[in-house]
Amino acid sequence: MAEKTQKLEAFVWEGKDRRGNKTKGEISGTSLALVKAQLRKQGILAEKVKKKPKPLFGGSKKITPFDIAMLTRQMATMMKAGVPLVQSFDIVTDGLENQGLKELLTTVRNDVAAGTSFANALRRHPKHFDDLYCNLVDSGEKAGALEQMLDRIATYLEKTETLKKKVKKAMTYPIAVIVVAIVVTAILLVKVVPQFESLFQGFGADLPVFTQFIINISEWMQKWWFIVLLGIAGSIFLFKEAIQRSRKFSDLVDKYVLKLPIIGEILDKSAVAKFGRVLSTTFAAGVPLVDALESVAGATGNAIYRDAVFQIRDEVSSGTQLQQAMRSVDVFPVMAVQLTAIGEESGNLDDMLEKVADHYEGVVDDMVDNLTALMEPMIMAVLGVLVGGLIVGMYLPIFQMGQVV
Repeated sequence: MAEKTQKLEAFVWEGKDRRGNKTKGEISGTSLALVKAQLRKQGILAEKVKKKPKPLFGGSKKITPFDIAMLTRQMATMMKAGVPLVQSFDIVTDGLENQGLKELLTTVRNDVAAGTSFANALRRHPKHFDDLYCNLVDSGEKAGALEQMLDRIATYLEKTETLKKKVKKAMTYPIAVIVVAIVVTAILLVKVVPQFESLFQGFGADLPVFTQFIINISEWMQKWWFIVLLGIAGSIFLFKEAIQRSRKFSDLVDKYVLKLPIIGEILDKSAVAKFGRVLSTTFAAGVPLVDALESVAGATGNAIYRDAVFQIRDEVSSGTQLQQAMRSVDVFPVMAVQLTAIGEESGNLDDMLEKVADHYEGVVDDMVDNLTALMEPMIMAVLGVLVGGLIVGMYLPIFQMGQVV
């Protein structure tokens, strides 16, 4: 039992193959003795074997959800081609460049080769394979259709991660505009305005109210800029901590973020798309509807939809139809409810839920493109007003002097 928990490490080796030709390579293992034994099985006479030195800076790349999606797609392709599971692991591992991902897949491969089921081998790595992923693989193994299930999971992950990327893009753009505006304004107030202030001191006349207002802000910023910086950094840190530590606060943020103009609508439609995608995938995998809804609740990405799905689950478990339960919670769009109703009546619920996901993913895509097009002139307008306002405020006294002369 202890042997299975040993850390997998990378080794580099040099030696001769069966024909006596010099060769070298890299191999993963838990100990030097096991690595040498593995090389002997491959017909290699190892002359030098040592642990691969770790780089001074950096190391293994972070394993992202997109990496897991790509990995799943490759495994599905190998198995659909008739390649056995363990051999599929070997082929896919050889083509990976990310060392962290390589080690992860090698660990899973060794567990499977030792007799552990694929799903249980994945469950040992909850950081990269969540309960939904493991449960779907388990369903595929038990049904004898692992390759089809991996294909479905790969499609689900690819679509979900693409949707997340679009939503992140929609959220990042407005934040970028605000940050650029704040930075430019701060630089002008701290560096440029003081130059004009020293010039105005020789005028010997009262400055315009707007100019004096800008100078007062500039003097305050020069004196307290570090407090402002610490305040902004502290607010961001406290906000993140509050979201992570307080479910009540996180739920409150989820509630009000849906009411934001444009951004709120994008997040709303993306939650509906996730609902359709996850429920379609799990239901098509043969997972009972009530259990599938349990998985969907945590995958929607918003507390309002999470609570709504739990309410739907309770109603469905008591005999209510899915489309009726969706109507009763009053958060889903009419089209999503109608397509679900058609799916229930025709017996093709998974197909209709997939159509719901496709439709609202397309809606999110269009809205993000529109937001991007809208934000470009908005950036120019915001920066123009801020920079232009500061410049006008600084030149007002000069204009007044020209009029007096």
